[in-house]
Amino acid sequence: MNRLTPSMRPPDLRLEEAAGRLQGRKIAGVDEAGRGPLAGPVVAAAVILPLHGIPDETMGRLRDSKMLTPRQRRILADVLRMHSDYGLGAASVAEIDDLNILQASLLAMRRAVAQLADKLGAWPDHVLIDGNQLPQALPCPARVVVDGDIKVMSIAAASILAKVAHDRIFHGLSARYPGYGWETNMGYGTQAHRQALGALGPTPHHRLSFEPLATALRAA
Repeated sequence: MNRLTPSMRPPDLRLEEAAGRLQGRKIAGVDEAGRGPLAGPVVAAAVILPLHGIPDETMGRLRDSKMLTPRQRRILADVLRMHSDYGLGAASVAEIDDLNILQASLLAMRRAVAQLADKLGAWPDHVLIDGNQLPQALPCPARVVVDGDIKVMSIAAASILAKVAHDRIFHGLSARYPGYGWETNMGYGTQAHRQALGALGPTPHHRLSFEPLATALRAA
């Protein structure tokens, strides 16, 4: 199934409002970034969009982070951090290799909701999770939304914050580990990144359970 483009049906607040957003209930959207790269943590965000404070024009620009340019994501992330309640969470490379990327992503999501709860002093009233599986042990009502990042505005907001946080990590790592092109590929398995792996070998931040690293380790 093809994903929607920004010019088609934008994300909306129908699910948040059905869960009581307009009555003052705290409804959080949750998404992750970084499931696909060969290196680095997976990062998640949980966001509660305010009833007031974010201009309608800005709200109308919220999209799945993959539909936005890096500059657009950074601008929107600045507004979201200023006006929204949010939490971030991550799962490390070691946790990804130990648990698998799906379970690590769910762990990062739970940590994001937990950080949001710490800031609020209470768990959200309801959580909307992108995907088809819920994180374990969430002590608040929650539901999954397949393709939530293109349907649900708070999940789209979470996708932006998670992606910006993930990319900041790689900008920092690229200075410590030059040669892999992380400043542009953000850890994804581009041809240049794979060639650098062949020439330089893996770093402590590479996911050894991911191909082609797993096969190379088995052959060593």
